[in-house]
Amino acid sequence: MTSIKMPVPNSAILDNAQEIINRLTQSLPKDTVISDSSETLAYACDALVAYQCSPLAVALPRTTDEVSTIMRICHEMGVPVVPRGSGTSLAGGALPTADSIILGTARLNDILEINIENRFIKVQSGITNLAVSGAVEKDNFFYAPDPSSQLACAIAGNIAMNSGGAHCLKYGVTTNNLMGVKMVLASGEIIEIGGAHLDASNYDLLGIVCGSEGQLGIVTEATLKILPKPEGARPVLIGYDSPETAGTFVADIIKAGILPVAIEYMDRLTIQATDKFSGAGYPDVEALIIVEVEGSNAEIDEQLEKITDIAKKLQPSALRQSTSDEESALIWKGRKSAFGAVGRIADYICLDGTVPVSQLANVLKKIGDLSKASGLQVANVFHAGDGNMHPLILYNANDEKELAIAEQLGADILTACVEAGGCLTGEHGVGIEKRDLMGSQYSNEDMEIQMSVKDCFDPDWLLNPAKVFPLELSKSRRAKLGSCS
Repeated sequence: MTSIKMPVPNSAILDNAQEIINRLTQSLPKDTVISDSSETLAYACDALVAYQCSPLAVALPRTTDEVSTIMRICHEMGVPVVPRGSGTSLAGGALPTADSIILGTARLNDILEINIENRFIKVQSGITNLAVSGAVEKDNFFYAPDPSSQLACAIAGNIAMNSGGAHCLKYGVTTNNLMGVKMVLASGEIIEIGGAHLDASNYDLLGIVCGSEGQLGIVTEATLKILPKPEGARPVLIGYDSPETAGTFVADIIKAGILPVAIEYMDRLTIQATDKFSGAGYPDVEALIIVEVEGSNAEIDEQLEKITDIAKKLQPSALRQSTSDEESALIWKGRKSAFGAVGRIADYICLDGTVPVSQLANVLKKIGDLSKASGLQVANVFHAGDGNMHPLILYNANDEKELAIAEQLGADILTACVEAGGCLTGEHGVGIEKRDLMGSQYSNEDMEIQMSVKDCFDPDWLLNPAKVFPLELSKSRRAKLGSCS
């Protein structure tokens, strides 16, 4: 994670910039291409703002055919393409290189089909996550994956990073709710994978595409599973005097065979920032767990009784059930606004290492020790039910020394997650943030196999350059293939 580097721009592409822009402009509708440097600056980074680089140009297509045209031209001219959804990536997944074209999906935002009988919705990939649920709300259905950024994040990015959310414990992440895609390959070829049917024959190509971080193609349309809304839902707040005890409580719930719809964790720093920001009325504790269950009133009461009994064995310092829909909404408003609330305190790097639930208490203690040793505060907020941790490392972005310390702390925390039997990323993706840590989880042979999959889809390695794989490995791979990039 430390000393993140980007490849040296291809001078031939930079020298040929105007011709590339002219060809794109002449082949697409009038307002599709942005090349003025004052406007491309808006696309110089995503939500990982520590690293910025303006692209050669930005293309904002409205149709799959326009995406195909852009990809074909860039392929013919050897120009790298960086896919971009809404720019909410926290791992630098949409960071451009100076010789690349940003291909944004923001204008691909139409709903193409709603089929309640067969429980699916077909959308263009630039539509926001929350808009999908909004489109089927009147029919009492919803789309399950719900990242904290769901108001802004695009389905395209959700597919690229295999995003989850607070309710993924019960309903799964994007891959569990994705039925099919229409995708444009690097060559401009348009393919379809999966569809409205529940399962597909032959190789699971959809499983390869979901979570591939824009390395294999540009998803322009998606068929998504929609679900009936539950009869009811109710959260309960449980507070403890130590993070380790809270981690033990989460493990005890899972060990008991109970499957809530969500188990969320916040530490004192996050609680204070979030409560001030949202007015959620959280208790003043060291660690707060939000557990939500759903079903009929009788089912909810039965589940919460079991969860409360488990909580009381660990002597909680606070325990409160929601008593109304309004209170429940406020509880979730606080949790969903946690990242924004902490952002009012300081700049931060948001991690998303994932660990076995049984290791939560140990890893939380390790994070606390690493935080003290580094001299930087860490705010912990995460999806506790599936062990998807989101430590927020607070630092001063204007201080290069603090940035270096924050990067090293992030690397140490993610390494600790892997050593605990977990992995580098649960839903944010590798991007550039974790690119140079891939060796802590995978051998070079493992990564060679992964890169061979990219070879099949993108043989010239033009899609989303300098991401996912360590730079030297991917550079060596491109050299072997004789890539023009």
